[in-house]
Amino acid sequence: MHPCFFGYGSLVNRDTHTYTTATRAQLKGWRRRWVYTAERGLAYLSVVPDADTTIQGLIADVPNADWAVLDAREYGYDRIPSGNDVIHPRDTQTEISHYAVPRETWVPGGEQHIWLSYIDVVIQGYLREYGAQGVVDFFDTTDGWDTLVHDDRAAPQYPRAQSLSRQETTLVDQHLALRNVRVIPA
Repeated sequence: MHPCFFGYGSLVNRDTHTYTTATRAQLKGWRRRWVYTAERGLAYLSVVPDADTTIQGLIADVPNADWAVLDAREYGYDRIPSGNDVIHPRDTQTEISHYAVPRETWVPGGEQHIWLSYIDVVIQGYLREYGAQGVVDFFDTTDGWDTLVHDDRAAPQYPRAQSLSRQETTLVDQHLALRNVRVIPA
């Protein structure tokens, strides 16, 4: 049995990876949050404990059961054993972990920003996996929307950026507007 990881951001967009074993799942007791770290130089999604929240995502086999390769992709994050917090359709003995940015590395204030192309990728994945309600759930279970968003759609800076349809970008823009997110030119 292969160990698995739970993805709750860009990994939900299957076009950003080659994890053919990806399966829908939920993580109980955690909530997403945009956090800024100096190591990455911008805000990335993380998770924080929250007993009242369950988030949707995907689980997938760790390629070749080699955590080191996945840990390198997720640099700046700690790998956390998920225990029984993941609801999934696989064997109950499956070892699952998820990643979170350690709180001691968070940097409040300053020139924090999120690339809009990053948000686009995440929302496209949630729309494809969970439909329009999945997008609503993503926004409702994610904090940190007071962070500036840089509109880099014309020249995406996010390394796993994807092309979105007009309907997809409109959906992203509508949800950002509902939360009064400040979007500025990149």
